[in-house]
Amino acid sequence: MARVTVIQVVYNNRQFIEPVFSAIFNQTYKDIEVVAVISGNEDGGKELLMEKFPKVTIIDPGYNIGFAAGHNLVFQKYQSEFFQLVNPDLILEKDYIEKMLKVFADPKVGAATGKLYQADREDIANNTIKPRIDKILDTTGVTIAKSGRARDRGQHEIDKGQYDGLVNIQAVSGAGPMFRKAALEDIKSVRADEKPFSGFPLQYEYFDEDFHSYWEDVDLSWRMNNAGWKNIFVPSAIGFHGRGAASSKNGYSDVIGFIKHHKTLSPRVKQLNYKNHILMYIKNSPYLYPQFFIREFFMLGYIILFETSTLKVLPEMLKLLPKMWKKRKYILAHHA
Repeated sequence: MARVTVIQVVYNNRQFIEPVFSAIFNQTYKDIEVVAVISGNEDGGKELLMEKFPKVTIIDPGYNIGFAAGHNLVFQKYQSEFFQLVNPDLILEKDYIEKMLKVFADPKVGAATGKLYQADREDIANNTIKPRIDKILDTTGVTIAKSGRARDRGQHEIDKGQYDGLVNIQAVSGAGPMFRKAALEDIKSVRADEKPFSGFPLQYEYFDEDFHSYWEDVDLSWRMNNAGWKNIFVPSAIGFHGRGAASSKNGYSDVIGFIKHHKTLSPRVKQLNYKNHILMYIKNSPYLYPQFFIREFFMLGYIILFETSTLKVLPEMLKLLPKMWKKRKYILAHHA
């Protein structure tokens, strides 16, 4: 058994497979095994993986299992000490895993993330990323306000060394985090319902599968914090990310820019984003701050005016609210 299991949930990402998996297998730290969960294969990515990277263990549920459940399959089955997640459009520098592991010498570290830079997705696909003087940050961890607004620290900023400290952070981004197995086991919950899967039964939930995709990474990190685990930013571990759904560059301070940015996102992404950030806050925030309700009042007004398609997710969200409240009570009772 390898000390580190590297995981990628593959969803029609054939164009990134060769450069991204080449970077994984070129890591200086060699005690790894690599697992790919196939969530979508309309482009033949699975077959390319089997041809070019025969050492990759492939798990194929046969349907779009989603980011959360796809990783949960591996978290449950594998007994490695650590899990390194790699987004389909993330290229790691060769010493990324080696440098990430160093912070786990502290036994209270449950999760860590490196410094990820923005990269053009075409450059990632062609493996033509060139060093730039004006490196634009993608994430140095995630901050969470009392209003419930979570954002990637430093996103869209030019890296001038302002985030070069190895520090505790509130949450890690799901693009390239490393998790300690013991921390995942500490915050897992028993599944209320078991979806069929021919490979092995999925009994436990680590990422919240009610989220499917989006915000499940911050939710898990928040639960780790509530349970007393540390989340750490490792500035020396470098990666390049072709993020498909970043935040708007100037946030709410640029209303026109915010609207234009949201128009570039698919309706389903906007629906998941809206539903999951509310569910995440209800589950994990120690207090339901007034700032949360104020922000949600204005967000709902924005959606009614500009994004009526997002309202389609309201029945699904309302149905899940009682379940989230039960999860909140469990979290506060066991890890407060």
